[in-house]
Amino acid sequence: MTPKPLTLFTAHDGRSARARVTCEYKCANACFHPAPNTSDGAYFGDIVSSLNRRGVLRGGAAAVLAVGAASALAACGADGGSTETSKAAAASDGTGTTFTAVAPNTDDAVRVPEGYEQSVVIRWGDPIFADAPAFDFDRQTAAAQERQFGYNNDFAALLPIEGQANTFLLVVNHEYTTGPHMFRGYDPKNPTDEQIAISMAAHGLTVVEVKGESGSGKLTPAFGRYNRRITANTEFLLTGPAAGSDFVKTAADPAGTKVFGTFANCAGGTTPWGTVLSGEENFHGYFANAQAVTDATAAARLKRYGFAEGASTNVWERTDKRFDLAQEPNEANRFGYVVEVDPWDAASVPVKHSAMGRLKHEGASIYVTADGAVVSYTGDDERFDYMYKFVSAKKVQSGTGASAMRHNMTILDEGTLYVAKLTGDHAAQIDGTGKLPAPQGFTGTGEWIPLLETGPDGKGTSKVDGMSAAEVAVFTRLAADRVGATKMDRPEDFEANPVTGKVYVALTNNDNRGKDGKAAADEANPRNLNKNGQVLELDDDHTGTRFSWSLLLVCGDPNAADTYYGGFDKSEVSPISCPDNLAFDQYGNLWISTDGNALKANDGLFAVVLDGDRRGETKQFLTVPKGAETCGPVVTESRVLVCVQHPGEEDDASADNPASHWPDGGTTQPRPSVVVAWKSGQGRIGV
Repeated sequence: MTPKPLTLFTAHDGRSARARVTCEYKCANACFHPAPNTSDGAYFGDIVSSLNRRGVLRGGAAAVLAVGAASALAACGADGGSTETSKAAAASDGTGTTFTAVAPNTDDAVRVPEGYEQSVVIRWGDPIFADAPAFDFDRQTAAAQERQFGYNNDFAALLPIEGQANTFLLVVNHEYTTGPHMFRGYDPKNPTDEQIAISMAAHGLTVVEVKGESGSGKLTPAFGRYNRRITANTEFLLTGPAAGSDFVKTAADPAGTKVFGTFANCAGGTTPWGTVLSGEENFHGYFANAQAVTDATAAARLKRYGFAEGASTNVWERTDKRFDLAQEPNEANRFGYVVEVDPWDAASVPVKHSAMGRLKHEGASIYVTADGAVVSYTGDDERFDYMYKFVSAKKVQSGTGASAMRHNMTILDEGTLYVAKLTGDHAAQIDGTGKLPAPQGFTGTGEWIPLLETGPDGKGTSKVDGMSAAEVAVFTRLAADRVGATKMDRPEDFEANPVTGKVYVALTNNDNRGKDGKAAADEANPRNLNKNGQVLELDDDHTGTRFSWSLLLVCGDPNAADTYYGGFDKSEVSPISCPDNLAFDQYGNLWISTDGNALKANDGLFAVVLDGDRRGETKQFLTVPKGAETCGPVVTESRVLVCVQHPGEEDDASADNPASHWPDGGTTQPRPSVVVAWKSGQGRIGV
């Protein structure tokens, strides 16, 4: 008899459209457990602050791109000076958003605007090496999966290959796997050894060459020399204050510097020296038997990161003891970092940067200041957790030579890690309803509080009383608790505007805000039982410690009183809910992908005007199939790419009863895929 494992999952209470099965495998039901942050840290509505309101520093960035990953930098003129004034003027009129908005829908298809086309670039299981077998859903093997495109693609980067026109490296994260949708007759409590091995091989990252074609925006995978799969078993180098500490030593790695694997990789970022960053997010769900750790301090640390009792979601501990905390209690401390991969060297060892802290990193977005300092922003994607930035001590070296690359690959190992503390300008007017406190909207100021300073050779200095540098690097959440950081509504992706330098943060939602009279709303998180999320705008002194902020969007039904679209006429916007990943186009418009749309429609990709009379205008460019999440947007002059994650992942569905047949149609199984959209005739996107 075929097992029916999905009877284990119960429906949501209507606040979010994310399926319970997605919550189980993606984040180990994080939102169905008490929030791990039980600290006494103040919500900023209770904070008395003397911060002075400051405008953004409008310094241009250093023009040092090795591979054209322009999103990593603020805009510069040819002479290195700022061109923000002229570019901002172009952005103010909404250039780049001239398309007919896609209507909300529940179709089992990708929908794009009239006059645009789209196609699949690569699907789960597609070969990325010439010797890899074609995908066969009913004959999967771990050996094949190690040579094929992984599962549940999230972040994407598209890097031009120098000297090869219309040819790129596509670098993609594979966040998690969902056994019931990958295998027929799957038993979640007793998967086979081969199913476990396939799951481990389907995680990590893929690097694959893709080629464009004349007269079309299509991209086709090729068996290029850079192609690579990184999995849950790939060797990584751990750097920074955590490396070599007692917190990360295991039987397999008594030196505490070599980590095998990466998983739960969510969003990421590109660097101006040509590498790709990936954030290890919901790593807690991969480890079993937290109750077996009896040391009180170690147990409290596990609890702060959400580790649970009993078996893990994927049951990897059954074939690999490192995932059993009863046998390897330190293994969990080796995950939760920002990962850096050099996609231009398929033999290179990827790095985990502990100087940037250990938390549930949604990603790591790079901004480069006029003098070459590197600033990385990241969110800790959990209810009531924090926003962070890392400011490098080293400066970027230009060029693509070996010496410059060696230098630049160490930039994220030396610098200062900060956490954010915010206060509102109208705190007394915030009542949890989302009511606009003043004509100018929700506004305030903030401070970056230093946690850890890391110098050469990974030697660190703690900025938190009572904690060593290694403790701050490994147990960053506890360090942030101690300094009173501001508790936010699931801070996910950060992106810096390449035109203005302003920084944007997607705060996805928080159903627990104000629940049972606790954790009341504040000005940056202005609604109790927040099911739709908001987007925060920072005017940051990038290498300094002060910023001002405002809410660009308070998402949800435009007809509802508790929503705000930057002051724009809400009758003329596309409804947006649960903002997740962010990107910018060349004109300075913000693009937002969504996860868990609470408005009873499929998730999608939206363009938002940030300046001028149209500030706040929000238009839906694309929708993904039912059950899917929109991830990893890349917006170029002529193409838009999205990762379509977990299509058909609904609670009454499984591989034995699929809810979607996208992308191949007919009676086929749904397959996570990367999609590219372009304007018919290859015109400019949105123009």
